[in-house]
Amino acid sequence: RTRTSKRSADEVKRIETSFRLIRFVSRLVVWALAVTISLSILGISVAPILTTAGVSGIAVGFAAQSLIKDYFSGLVLLLEGQLRIGDIVDIGGVAGQVEEMTLRYVRLRQLNGDVVYVPNGAITNLTNKTTDYSMAVIDVGVAYRENLQEALNVMESVARELASETTWSTRILAEPEVFGVETLGDSSVILRLRLKVLPGEQWSIRREYLHRIKQRFDELGIEIPYPHLTLYAGQDKDGKAPAFRIEAPAGAQ
Repeated sequence: RTRTSKRSADEVKRIETSFRLIRFVSRLVVWALAVTISLSILGISVAPILTTAGVSGIAVGFAAQSLIKDYFSGLVLLLEGQLRIGDIVDIGGVAGQVEEMTLRYVRLRQLNGDVVYVPNGAITNLTNKTTDYSMAVIDVGVAYRENLQEALNVMESVARELASETTWSTRILAEPEVFGVETLGDSSVILRLRLKVLPGEQWSIRREYLHRIKQRFDELGIEIPYPHLTLYAGQDKDGKAPAFRIEAPAGAQ
């Protein structure tokens, strides 16, 4: 996809989201008008009903505060454009793709297929992972004995190769950013790289990059270590017991 098509897709999602909510509100208004007109045709005065409804509405309002909060929050979400149909979001630790928005709730489809309904009034922490652009943050561990600058150069080279290919070039929006050493871990030095990509493409690009960097490191003999465990045969009082060595018999494979 190009950037122009991406903007067009965003507009389509925004229009679709707004249309669904407007249709929902319109339905409520039409029903209210239909009931009012029907009562007038039957010769039933609406004024006493409205008066009674006003008094009852106060009582109902206290009893349905959470419902009112849901509808008000839904209106704010619509006006501010924080969510759109198709966005991938995290709402209070619940992640998924937005399938439906009403004034009362947001329906999310999770990766495993589960559907979660989140009341709009309960949305206090919202992370939208597909607004404008996304970032593919990639951490790769290398052994302490490796030349770190060489490993970083290889990581950048693989990222540039990926960005130059037709299949991926339209999804990657900028030059790769090599941050360098992120963490000194227990068994490896963690190196970090970041790619600015189209919304929602960060996961597929990250998977493709990891596949390629593993192959390239294998070709160049750069070790991606795994956790090591040192065993001791015993422990003297002065703490100088040697490490317990395990050796394979001669001729063993």
